[in-house]
Amino acid sequence: MKPKMVIGNWKMNKSFEEADDLIIAIGEQIAGLRLETGVVLCPPFLYLELATDQAQEADFTVGAQNCSEFKNGAVTGEISAEMLAELGVEFCIIGHSERRKFFNESNDTIAQKTNILLENQLVPVVCCGEVIEERKVNRHFEVVEKQIKESLFHLSKEDFESVVIAYEPVWAIGTGETATPEQAEEMHAFIRQLIEKRYGTETAYAAYILYGGSCNAQNALDLFAKPNVDGGLIGGASLKANEFVAIIEAAETVIKEN
Repeated sequence: MKPKMVIGNWKMNKSFEEADDLIIAIGEQIAGLRLETGVVLCPPFLYLELATDQAQEADFTVGAQNCSEFKNGAVTGEISAEMLAELGVEFCIIGHSERRKFFNESNDTIAQKTNILLENQLVPVVCCGEVIEERKVNRHFEVVEKQIKESLFHLSKEDFESVVIAYEPVWAIGTGETATPEQAEEMHAFIRQLIEKRYGTETAYAAYILYGGSCNAQNALDLFAKPNVDGGLIGGASLKANEFVAIIEAAETVIKEN
């Protein structure tokens, strides 16, 4: 079994002092665990340097929560992939359902961001997922397939192998609802089949497909035990060091048991 991956998406939370405390606490708690799990912290932009400074001596890497689809120039308020790379950031979340909903981001926009991140040697963490109305009418596979194909399937095989996919059923984000392990596995297996058809078996089974959607310390073990769930994109539970580290430990348990 390949190592798991756990990414913490802090969203727009924490003061500067709280962010510093949380970064340090997570670093201290995972020190000495000899992790096989890849751990990524994604704080707000203002706290990225705090995280990259700590990451030099800790067992985690750092990601951003978004980037601009433009390379640089007169785009007030935006942050470029090049800026992130220069800061030591290694991952970047794009296409999150909140970006799609509140900022009207399209699959085409996400494809542009993917390209720019790859050009700057950052790993795109590309989110996909359906809303509750789409699942109720059994369109969830159709929706996710369209998102993935339009956002990612323009890539060469070599470039695609640098991408992480995060499936996040929108109805389970911040609601306390969670897809059952069986629902998560069903969609993850479907996504892997799409990748296999486009890029081949080796690329499909090497690809990281993470689950996002109210994953917490109580359900992480059952979710991560599913063969096509390669880890988690963690929201609210990543804001508490003990809870986040418990999720990491669940990933480690699955690795050791397999």
